[in-house]
Amino acid sequence: MSTQTAMIACTALLLAGCSRPTALQEIRDEGVLHVITRVAPSIYYEGRRGPTGYDFELAKRFAEELGVGLRLRVADDNSEILSVISKDFAHIGMAGMARNPQLASQFQTVATGIKAQSVVIYNRDVDYPSSLAELAGKTLHIIADSNHVDPLKQLADQHPDIAWQVHPGLDAAGILARVESGELSYAVVSSNELDLNHVFFPQVKEAFALGEPRELVWLIPSAQDPSLAEAAKHFLAGLKEAGTLAQLSERFYGHLDRLNYVGARTFMHHVKNRLPKYESLFRDYARDFNMDWRLLAAIGYQESHWRPNAVSPTGVRGLMMLTRNTASYIGINNRLDAEESIQGGAKYFRMVHEKIPERIPEPDRTWFALASYNVGFGHLEDARRLTESAGKNPDRWMDVKEFLPLLAQKEWYTKTRFGFARGNEPVAYVQNIRRYYDVLARIMSPAVPEPVADRPDLAGVRESPATESRDDNPGTELRASLPNALGIIPPTL
Repeated sequence: MSTQTAMIACTALLLAGCSRPTALQEIRDEGVLHVITRVAPSIYYEGRRGPTGYDFELAKRFAEELGVGLRLRVADDNSEILSVISKDFAHIGMAGMARNPQLASQFQTVATGIKAQSVVIYNRDVDYPSSLAELAGKTLHIIADSNHVDPLKQLADQHPDIAWQVHPGLDAAGILARVESGELSYAVVSSNELDLNHVFFPQVKEAFALGEPRELVWLIPSAQDPSLAEAAKHFLAGLKEAGTLAQLSERFYGHLDRLNYVGARTFMHHVKNRLPKYESLFRDYARDFNMDWRLLAAIGYQESHWRPNAVSPTGVRGLMMLTRNTASYIGINNRLDAEESIQGGAKYFRMVHEKIPERIPEPDRTWFALASYNVGFGHLEDARRLTESAGKNPDRWMDVKEFLPLLAQKEWYTKTRFGFARGNEPVAYVQNIRRYYDVLARIMSPAVPEPVADRPDLAGVRESPATESRDDNPGTELRASLPNALGIIPPTL
């Protein structure tokens, strides 16, 4: 076709009202939402149930809302994500970065509902810095293309003596590990990544924040028209109004304050010295009763710190701290025998779990079962009724945990069927076990890895091979190297 003929054809098309489809229409036509991300507990990782993470859960729901598949590409670091998005080689970049003027000038941004701030951390063996002035002559260490360069540059005018070093090959966990070992004395990380990882690095302390919390955002290529960004904003606004954002935030971040410095060190000591004596028992009986052995071990730690001869003043005893009535009911003769106790705990938890309505999705169903294991099913149901009467969701743990403590107050428990209960205890109980499970899931393998083909929860997620991408640009292999770190309950529960 000649140039003149082509121009005439294009003019005719324009006059006929034809134009290039919007970015949103292109996604629907292809049937795939292309997302590039990196492995991090705050964004995306491979859990036993398959891909998960706060941002991933949002992206999966967004793809479902659009009626398309979700195809992930996993980058090595934020630098790669920024490069791919700037070249319009993916629809959305999930880098865990905060909105700032530079990002806003380069990309379309969509807030995800999480805020974070840059915080200075240090090794416990060095002097505590209370301000940037006390870090004069010291070096702060940060990851490349992070949230932290912008606030440091803004503060450099008032503190010209501060210096920082960028580490392109490290992520936040890598920075934390080096501060933990003493290789680095001072660093800056995002507050949400510190919260998720702090229990593994007890030698790391938080000093102070650099500025106020800022919204974390998805990145969308500036070359695209605004249709995708507007659709994402509208979708996330709907999730916020429905309470789903708050529920996801609680699911991933709502229990991270359960282990302080002493508790973390004690737990890790017992993982090394006590758990090996009972690990095979936890594995065997968890398998017998179709549950994750690491959850069973977390219950055992909460009950007795893995002490088979533990006895409470109220008469519960053994590694799983069973009452006499419970032991008799489930056929356990010797509560002080570690094997019988673990077997009894697994059997009783399975019985309790099966009483929780099946309509309640995981992981909330397991959290309700833990609360029932601690306070009793009747009291849990009382709290759920109070939750419903207040106009909140009785099938959602984040709502019910607000009402359980009311069972200790006369003005509330007199309105219930089963009366008084120390309602704060099951809340603490569940949150503690969630945290212990986090740690065990991060450092211990599950009983039997599940093949991808047997995971129906992956039906809407297409995993990209290393060379597959939206525009045939070189990709990176989708890795499954990071275990479940955020309290996601396996599908067997």
